[in-house]
Amino acid sequence: MMVHKTDATDSGTLLSKPGDEKPVVFERTIVEYKDLSQRFKHGKKDFSKQFCHIYFARLQALTEVLMEKVTEKWGDLKGGRIADLDGTQGERSVVIGTLYKHQRLKPSILREFSEEYQLAPPAPNINYCSDEDLLFLEDEMLRIKLVGNHLNIEQMVTGIVCGLLGILQDDGTFDVEDWCFPGCIPRTVMPSSATSGKILLLSGLDLTNKAESMSMVLLTEWINGMIGDPAIQKEEASIVRVIIAGNSIRGSGEIYTINSLLSEKAEDEEAARETALAAQRFDTFLKRIVECCCVTLMPGEFDPTSHMIPQQPLHPCMIPESTRFKSLQGATNPWIGSLGSRIVAGSSGQPIDDIMKVSGVAEISPLAWLEKTLSWRHYTPTSPDTLPSYPYYEKDPFIMEEFPDIYFAGNMEKYETKLWKDENGEVTRLICIPRFSQSGTAVLVDLETLDTQPISFGTS
Repeated sequence: MMVHKTDATDSGTLLSKPGDEKPVVFERTIVEYKDLSQRFKHGKKDFSKQFCHIYFARLQALTEVLMEKVTEKWGDLKGGRIADLDGTQGERSVVIGTLYKHQRLKPSILREFSEEYQLAPPAPNINYCSDEDLLFLEDEMLRIKLVGNHLNIEQMVTGIVCGLLGILQDDGTFDVEDWCFPGCIPRTVMPSSATSGKILLLSGLDLTNKAESMSMVLLTEWINGMIGDPAIQKEEASIVRVIIAGNSIRGSGEIYTINSLLSEKAEDEEAARETALAAQRFDTFLKRIVECCCVTLMPGEFDPTSHMIPQQPLHPCMIPESTRFKSLQGATNPWIGSLGSRIVAGSSGQPIDDIMKVSGVAEISPLAWLEKTLSWRHYTPTSPDTLPSYPYYEKDPFIMEEFPDIYFAGNMEKYETKLWKDENGEVTRLICIPRFSQSGTAVLVDLETLDTQPISFGTS
């Protein structure tokens, strides 16, 4: 055993007398919070209605807005509904309706049965596009085929309400010259004052396939102010809310076919046990955060909750320890809320993922599609066609009714952001949140300046 000896002069440098400095205490910033997603929460469920009614409600709600946009852009031209085109062959006219993109490769329950029994070759599920895709415009009564060099089928999806300028052909098709969309909803209420504080955006923990790691431990300690110098801890104390955008318990799904369902029963039971254990791990992780910070928890595509959009909040029995704290608010997916004077809205990523499958345009980033949904004034334009959703009858709740200051999509491949400005000069911070299980990255957003910063905790 070796002992290092020091003389009297050295001892003063090794041991220092405690000073009189008092420990620095940072109080967590508090901002008024409101959940504006009541229209996404189910009351009495009724699945007896046809899904077509939501398209009629969508068109009816946006027709007046589009008529104003069309008149402002193209002037007073003939047209309106598809029926109004009768007798206008060869003349420039305007028509308003809902786009329908006919795609042979879209999911079909009949095709799934035929593939199961090997009656037809399986179709690719990563995108639904082919050279045979066709574009139509329809309203409550009629449908018309769209043609022309300005069609741009790839960048259009089913469910968009739009106005078209063009010429009705003798064969009954409509030759498109230009497009007009509803545009981003105007801001109706101006912020009364600047909102101080920051929010932390997080998605894709996937605790079923990736147990709690060092990156999650560092994330928890960072939110709780247990690491870093006083300057870092001051920043951590400015986080007013953590928004978890889905796929926390499970980040991918198990797919079984009809013939293999029985043979995979044991695996199915094992998957259920893994989900239960992951829910317990998530509850433990979440409890550490809600003890000192407010959290909004959204479900994701593969989390154990309803599959149809809008997904309902995770049941409290899934996370019993965390739900004891009032600082935890369960949310729908999509979700809209206000923090001070800022409106924050977003989804766990399914609407953007589905748009990318329907379009098949690899050159367009998820952030660009997120921007397009603002122009389309709709959170989930492809529902209920290729994105499963509840069969709403009288109203389409996914139409944007609030101007979002922060608009995000969770569970994306990588972090992206952009400060988008509308025609009136109002700005929205667009954010793609990466999967934490793969990137170890969360996104910090300043509510006052809308500046963003990716915070990485490693991938171990």
